[in-house]
Amino acid sequence: MYQIKTDDNHAIIDFYLSGLVRDSEIDKFVAELVNATQRYSGRQIKIKADLRAFSPASQDVADKIRHVQQFGLQNGVTRVAEIVESDLVALQLNRVARESGTYKILRRFWEDESAQDWLVHGDYTRAAS
Repeated sequence: MYQIKTDDNHAIIDFYLSGLVRDSEIDKFVAELVNATQRYSGRQIKIKADLRAFSPASQDVADKIRHVQQFGLQNGVTRVAEIVESDLVALQLNRVARESGTYKILRRFWEDESAQDWLVHGDYTRAAS
């Protein structure tokens, strides 16, 4: 199962993937993700990927995720925040991110609020009191 939402103010594509994703479902997901990315053409696009309920994927699904990550990099994605709980999923996503080049713009989070904050504000240093 998946869900994709967008935030036009901040050019954020927010998606949720859960369970064991089948090939037919990943094809629909990738097509919607590509369309959402193209909508923000010319902007600095950010991705929030909630993968807390995602199960490790087949090699074919992992390859499709890698291809859509490469597409994103070529089309303006500047930050990716992944929310992950499973160490096994994190290991698989690390490999996919290395292969796609996304690891350069990727941060991993445990909860939604800090991921959203980083996507909107980036890295900032708090002034000393």
